Amino acid sequence: MEDWLIGIMNEFGYIGILLLIALENIFPPVPSEVILTFGGFMTTYSDLTITGVVIASTLGSVIGALVLYGIGLLLDVENLEKIIDRWGHILRLTKEDIHKADAWFDKYGPWAVFFCRFIPLIRSLISIPAGMSNMKFVLFLILTTFGTLIWNVVLINLGATVGSSWDSIVAYMDIYSNIVYVVLAVLFVIFIVFFIKTRKTKRF
Repeated sequence: MEDWLIGIMNEFGYIGILLLIALENIFPPVPSEVILTFGGFMTTYSDLTITGVVIASTLGSVIGALVLYGIGLLLDVENLEKIIDRWGHILRLTKEDIHKADAWFDKYGPWAVFFCRFIPLIRSLISIPAGMSNMKFVLFLILTTFGTLIWNVVLINLGATVGSSWDSIVAYMDIYSNIVYVVLAVLFVIFIVFFIKTRKTKRF
């Protein structure tokens, strides 16, 4: 996949970066680390500038995030309740669970939207619950843009600094991503165990 990404970036420059980053937000398996660090490296041998790459990548990220936010709006609480009415007994979920999750996101959502921009995989998907909870569009846009801007500036400048060794940054980011995935998996298991125990307690 790296060769494909690099080929598009070399051929289409800023437009290629924008489109690839937008795609990365909608389809998280596309590695933003490769796009951003190589984009930084490109500024050392092409007409691209760090500022231009930052703007293109940030715009692409925001576009991708808005698509997922729009999907979240379609999957609002009312639609989720309909799903729970039909499949809740299988998923072991109730409308109360949905409303609790929605209330939590109403309270902590802004922090989640901002800080999750620095977490692989979650950085893209966080846009969906933001839409589902009907987070104010302007607030979502500001937090997403600011968080994305920081992430992009750091990786692009690292790519420009190390130059042809940009792939070493990608290697370190892979380690960071793997650690995050393990932590998320552990937290998910803990959540499931806690959820099941809570259910059993309510029954008695």
